[in-house]
Amino acid sequence: MSLDTVENAAQTPDVDLPWAELGLKKDEYERVVEILGRRPTGAELAMYSVMWSEHCSYKSSKVHLRQFGEKAPQSDAMLVGIGENAGVVDVGQGYAVTFKVESHNHPSYVEPYQGAATGVGGIVRDIIAMGARPVAVVDPLRMGAADHPDTKRVLPGVVAGIGGYGNCLGLPNIGGEVVFDACYQGNPLVNAGAIGVMRHEDIHLAKASGAGNKVIMYGARTGGDGIGGASILASETFDDAKPSKRPAVQVGDPFQEKLLIECTLEAFAEKLVVGIQDLGAAGISCATSELASNGSGGMRVELDDVPLRDSTLSPEEILMSESQERMCAVVEPSKVDRFLEICEKWDVIATVIGEVTDGDRLEIFWHGEKIVDVDPRTVAHDGPVYERPYARPEWQDALQADDAGKLPRPGSGDELKAQVLALVSSPNQASKKWITSQYDHFVQGNTVLAQPEDSGMIRIDEETGLGVAIATDGNGRFAKLDPYTGAQLALAEAYRNVATTGAKPLAVSDCLNFGSPEDPAVMWQFAEAIRGLADGCLQLGTPVTGGNVSLYNQTGEAAIHPTPVVAVLGVIDDVARRTPVAFREEGQLLYLLGDTREEFGGSAWSQVVHDHLGGLPPQVDLERERLLGEILISASRDGMIDAAHDLSDGGLIQAVVESALLGGKGARLIVPDGLDAFTFLFSESAGRAVVAIPRSEELRFNDMCGARGLPVTRIGVVDGDSVDVQGEFALSLDELREAHENTIPALLA
Repeated sequence: MSLDTVENAAQTPDVDLPWAELGLKKDEYERVVEILGRRPTGAELAMYSVMWSEHCSYKSSKVHLRQFGEKAPQSDAMLVGIGENAGVVDVGQGYAVTFKVESHNHPSYVEPYQGAATGVGGIVRDIIAMGARPVAVVDPLRMGAADHPDTKRVLPGVVAGIGGYGNCLGLPNIGGEVVFDACYQGNPLVNAGAIGVMRHEDIHLAKASGAGNKVIMYGARTGGDGIGGASILASETFDDAKPSKRPAVQVGDPFQEKLLIECTLEAFAEKLVVGIQDLGAAGISCATSELASNGSGGMRVELDDVPLRDSTLSPEEILMSESQERMCAVVEPSKVDRFLEICEKWDVIATVIGEVTDGDRLEIFWHGEKIVDVDPRTVAHDGPVYERPYARPEWQDALQADDAGKLPRPGSGDELKAQVLALVSSPNQASKKWITSQYDHFVQGNTVLAQPEDSGMIRIDEETGLGVAIATDGNGRFAKLDPYTGAQLALAEAYRNVATTGAKPLAVSDCLNFGSPEDPAVMWQFAEAIRGLADGCLQLGTPVTGGNVSLYNQTGEAAIHPTPVVAVLGVIDDVARRTPVAFREEGQLLYLLGDTREEFGGSAWSQVVHDHLGGLPPQVDLERERLLGEILISASRDGMIDAAHDLSDGGLIQAVVESALLGGKGARLIVPDGLDAFTFLFSESAGRAVVAIPRSEELRFNDMCGARGLPVTRIGVVDGDSVDVQGEFALSLDELREAHENTIPALLA
């Protein structure tokens, strides 16, 4: 096929182009023609198709995501917000921390190992592009039914990919979750998060400024892997009738990425970089159009100068390729030689592929022929924006009316005991050690807390002890019952998990996983979840710094549960004062903080014992969450508590069992007046935590809670080698450990 140049496109308006095959709708293609005043070239069509995909353009979600800006709370900590590669917050002592969560859902279903591995690689490059050194990763995962044969294909591959890539980079994996539910069968959610640290003055942004400055592409060579990968895969539902999409999944090389990290950070340290952009979804199409669009001029690119792994690639394929471990830097001419020297030192291929111009066009040439001539904003930022119809689904009322409180409850101590064992051995509540043991938690030597703690914690200054904590949470069952409340519950739980470790919550990133936006019921779930999360962040004073939207997570007509995953980042002045989950000292007193109500809608108990989903999720009181957080942080700082664990999935008994098993110390529990044993053990009321208090601190702790108006109830003592609910049942730690730790290995054997 002859080269389709801009000149040729102007002269041949009637040529049919495969816009539908590339994912564009008819009206979108017509808009491209209107923007250009002619039909697009093949290369231009490739760029618009990937950049206007759902994954890159947020065309169905933009109208709702604006609430994060419109309702953003005032925050002195915010340094860089939504719109850049990752958000950045001030954590004190001159340090800035960047963090973000993204999705690699669809590629990870197609090819679990590479899909998950390149998800880690992509989020790490976002962190590098902000000027930060990556210091940790987290991985919130959602899989299909634990006993489904395909879960045995997907989960081990995903875990191996996350561990293989992150471990090779030398990054500790300090947090995340693994949730099983049949709704994710065929649509697993593989969300990846990363944290990076830098000084305030080292922040870098993705923009191309300064006419004459050179555009340098460096990192891996460009190959045929991932052509249309994340951007197209993430904009489609899976249909069994379609052919395999395996060739569209990217292939990662963590050793190349490690070199890229060190090379980039050295270039930053020598002040060589004007602007920078990683090449992720949409590859060169994204990097060039976003750099030019964010800058003050245009850009000229010589595409034939791009280093290739496959010399047979067409210009369109080069523009669409999502080969991994690549970045684009804008460098002043006088500094190009030094930049290239640093790349050579780190054995990183680097090539000048273009320059910033004083115009307003992005022009791309192939062997001297112009194949792209566009306004970069029309590619990167001015894509279609849809106000898709949304409506509360007809089945929502019936779902909420199916109250879990009406389900049969245990009538004796023996039945309670059996249901506790069933709960702690269920796939979602069982130990995930089989999974997390494949990740390196302690590489770099700065990990303070990691799984299965309430939040991961990293020390960022060895002398002062300054550290940051991160927790990710999301309960699709709650969001299915009420997406507004479900999103706020995810925020509240992540906020609480950070606070239980003694860190002060500062900011939020999110990964919003939903079904098809073309379904009004799904769009209603999405709109309600955004509204709930934006309102919640405003009330808690934790701004959203950035995140990701993943739509089309469904097979045929079956959508996943709406699953907003929320990451909360917190700061702690001295990591030596952190509070762990484990019970460590016999004789310490156990206190329950917060109010316990009969709230079982969407609960782990209703799922495990009755395979039920219905009713309303727990109530949310964000002012109470804020107060609880303040109490936990103060108590940790002042040495009043020795252990703390938030109450969420599985209620009080799940939290007590986990703390007891981690510390190897049992607990004697007394059912408080006004509560029955069942509600006491299994309720999932929000805004609660259990703490272990040295007897010498009991009076001071009670006085603090009383003065602040937080309900506290003494419920027992750390003691013995069993969990003993007095008057009801006792379970030895050995029996609990066997039930808790054997489930996942048995399922995946």
